[in-house]
Amino acid sequence: MPETWPHLNPHQTRGHEPTPYELKLARTLEDIFTNDGHELTDVLAGLNSRQLHTPTGEPWTEESFRAEMHRLGA
Repeated sequence: MPETWPHLNPHQTRGHEPTPYELKLARTLEDIFTNDGHELTDVLAGLNSRQLHTPTGEPWTEESFRAEMHRLGA
């Protein structure tokens, strides 16, 4: 086994530092997956119940969530 491991960057495809919105979204999604469930309906309900809305301020829908995940490269 090597004594040192190669450097790994966990965000190799990221072109910028996460914005405060992106960090809050990531933390909230982690909390939802931990406490509420893994299904898309669980995620949408969790985001909306926590009042973390879309970037335009609307409640999350399946379409808006999928579009945002695509935009973020997730």
